[in-house]
Parts: sequence; C-alpha cells; structure tokens
Amino acid sequence: GVWRQTRALLFKNCLIKCRTKKSSVQEVLFPLFFLFWLILMSMMHPHRKYEEMANTDLGPLDTSVLVNFVIGYTPPTALAREIMKKVAFDNFEDGLITEEYLSEEELEEASLHKPSNFVGVVFKDSMSYQLRFHDPIAMASIYTESR
Repeated sequence: GVWRQTRALLFKNCLIKCRTKKSSVQEVLFPLFFLFWLILMSMMHPHRKYEEMANTDLGPLDTSVLVNFVIGYTPPTALAREIMKKVAFDNFEDGLITEEYLSEEELEEASLHKPSNFVGVVFKDSMSYQLRFHDPIAMASIYTESR
C-alpha cells in the first residue's frame, strides 16, 4: 500500500544522498554560507537611528530666492487650482507665478523652454503629487546608502 511505497521512496532517496555526498553537502552548506553572508553584510551596514530634534524657530522664509519662480501644474482641476492658489498667495506676499497645463507632455515641453527656476507639479489624485524638475538633481550617496 501507501506505507510500502513511501518507505521505498525514502530508502531510494537515502541511497541517492549517500552516493552523491558532494552534492548533498553542497545542499546543506550553500544556504548556511548565504545566511552567514547576509549576517555579515547587515553587521557592516547597521541601521542608523537619528536622535529626535527639539522644535526650533527657523525664522522667516527668505523669499528673495523665489523671485520670478514659476510653478506649472497639471491636470487643471478645481482641486489643483485651489491647492496652487493656496501655495502661491497664502505663503508669499508677492505670490508665485503658477501656470496650468492640460497634460504632462505640455508641462515637460514648457520646462524645456523656461529657465531653471521652473518646477512642475503633477497631481496624481487628491492626495498625491510628483515634482518635476528640468535639471536632473543628483542625490548624494549618504541619502541612498541605507535605502
């Protein structure tokens, strides 16, 4: 019956393992080697914990840097217009220049023709957005090291 077939199969597998000792040892040692390697790598790059910082007053925002700053956004929905109006006029006395574009392609086209003080905002939905910069911004390796 079933017990006899199971016992014969186990005996066959034991014979194969005994006859192929090299591959049997490799089946056991390779996972242990990789486990050791992972532990070693995690010890070399420990997780950094940053201390909590106390609340401090950063002072007034220097708006001189934002003179002639252009923010383009897409899609031109009522919610996006409201958000961009709040960003432009509630936080800055002079207001930032905001421009709406019908599509991401138009936004990218405009960023190529505008100076380097252009930032694009693409609203994905009512809770998320992506920033688009004309010049590629290189991130330092200290920020990507423990990602």
